[in-house]
Amino acid sequence: MNLLIELLAFAVAIGVLVVVHEYGHYSVARLCGVKVLRFSIGFGKPLFQWVSPKTGTEWTIAALPLGGYVKMLDERETGTAPIPADELPHAFNRQSVWRRFAIVAAGPVANFLLAIVLFALVFASGVTEPAAVVAAPAPNTPAAVAGFEGGETIVAVRTGTADDSDPVRSWSDLRWKLLGAAFDQKHIVLSAKDAHGVSDFPLDLRGISEKDVDDDFMSRLGFEPGGGKLIVAGVQPGSAAQRAGLVAGDRLRAINGTPTDNATTFIAYVKSHAGQPVTLQVERGGRGAQAAGKLEDISIVPQSQRDPATGQQIGRIGAELATQVPSIDVRYGPIESVQLGARRTWDLAVYSVRMFGRMIVGEASLKNLSGPVTIADYAGKSARLGPSAFLSFLALVSISLGVLNLLPIPVLDGGHLLYYLVEAVTGKVVSDRWQLVFQRAGLACIVALSAIALFNDLARLIHF
Repeated sequence: MNLLIELLAFAVAIGVLVVVHEYGHYSVARLCGVKVLRFSIGFGKPLFQWVSPKTGTEWTIAALPLGGYVKMLDERETGTAPIPADELPHAFNRQSVWRRFAIVAAGPVANFLLAIVLFALVFASGVTEPAAVVAAPAPNTPAAVAGFEGGETIVAVRTGTADDSDPVRSWSDLRWKLLGAAFDQKHIVLSAKDAHGVSDFPLDLRGISEKDVDDDFMSRLGFEPGGGKLIVAGVQPGSAAQRAGLVAGDRLRAINGTPTDNATTFIAYVKSHAGQPVTLQVERGGRGAQAAGKLEDISIVPQSQRDPATGQQIGRIGAELATQVPSIDVRYGPIESVQLGARRTWDLAVYSVRMFGRMIVGEASLKNLSGPVTIADYAGKSARLGPSAFLSFLALVSISLGVLNLLPIPVLDGGHLLYYLVEAVTGKVVSDRWQLVFQRAGLACIVALSAIALFNDLARLIHF
């Protein structure tokens, strides 16, 4: 069933993105007076064809659905009959360089516009997200140095000594703001409230390198979701947890006297105490959201095991954990939703470009590249989470597709745009000979990137 959901979600995602991208080319071509011969979704043998009696465009759905294309009237097309004189003004190659530039750029632009619309829909419809409550940070992390102790709710962020602050509405909102500040290596101030009121916490991100900005950068900064309940979801037979008397439903309140409300920090503490007795404060017997149970202290000795990833001995207690974090309903007005959608799209596009640049110069791993298998996996997971998650995923992939197509690689839209910029500056069209050379080089780049992405997909799938 999961496989069926993944395939269906993947097909919907790819279909929507391809249609929007190609329709961007098509609509601007029509506005510029260019005749469009075919609008194809997919490649290969046509499965469905329909010719518009008004425009003469052939609309096609082909057998291989990974992509699509718009074929326009063009004198450079080989193997076709000569174009009648009355139709020559409608040929693509007869258009001015700026019209050709606009037609080619319209595809990626359409993907960015789609992302703005999708994000705006998510923001306007409302979404339930974890609140921006921080757990007790690990020692010596930037969050700990800033003064966070755990339990604070971050409400705003501002740059240095600036007077204007930007509100923080949820955990994901905080993550995006810290991501942008880390990329720009800024000194920021976080305003957070606790039982004593609102306080400022200076956070210096100027020493954070772009290499550190990845999926785990929040943990590196010392920020983990907090303020929730850390529950024992299950206990493995014969484990240290079972011998100590832990049972499913127990709430873990503290470890060695340190309050704990986050699975990541709890697991890290247990790993670092292999073979050493630790004391857990456990709450039992509470019923309902407000009911408090009986507090008990349980001594447990984490079993020492070899970590296959690092080869080091780490501690494990054999308990499955679940975190119930406080959540908040985030909803915005129509105008603010569009503004936030545009901002989120811009931030993600810039992040994608910078990440790709880091991979080129060797500052980021090529493992960050993903192919169709990973996209299908995330499509299925987001679809199961609900409409908001799937729309957000669709917006993210749409941005990635737009950025990818704008890269100055021949065979991609960005390669053609580069030709047109050269033509606009020099007044001369790039020769067919050089275009052929660049085309072969660009094709080699695309094949190499596709091979790496597919390898990464397989590595994630079979864990090697």
